[in-house]
Amino acid sequence: MNEVVHQHQQSQPETQRSDSREPVALLPAVDIFEHADALMLIADMPGVTRDSLHLEVDNNVLSLEGEIQLSMPEGLTALHAEVSGQRFARRFTLSHEVESEAISARIDNGVLSVTLPKKDNHRVRRIEVKAA
Repeated sequence: MNEVVHQHQQSQPETQRSDSREPVALLPAVDIFEHADALMLIADMPGVTRDSLHLEVDNNVLSLEGEIQLSMPEGLTALHAEVSGQRFARRFTLSHEVESEAISARIDNGVLSVTLPKKDNHRVRRIEVKAA
C-alpha cells in the first residue's frame, strides 16, 4: 500500500518560534502500522486526556488536536514549566483506501490508538489455489 497515509508538513517541534513569541504546537510522536484489513496509528500523548483531545476527518484529512493539561501539584510553586498548557497538532492525508466513516480511536495512559479500516475492495485477500 503506497501512500495510504501522508503526513502534512508542519513546523519544527519547538516551544517558540525564533521570529516571534507565538507558541508552536507540539508534534506528538506517531507510528503507523498496516494490517491486512486496517491501518493502526499509535501516537504518544503523555498528559493528554480524552476530554482535551479532538480528532476529526475532513476531506480525507485526519486531524489530531488538543492541549496537554497538567495540574500543578498542590502546595508547590512552578519555577520553570514547559509542559503545562501546551497545544499539540498532527494532520495526515488519508488515501481513498481508508473507510473514513469507520475510523475509531481510543486513548489509554497517554497512548492514542486510531484504527483506520480499509475499504473492502482494498483489503488483502488470500486466493485459494486448487489442484486440477
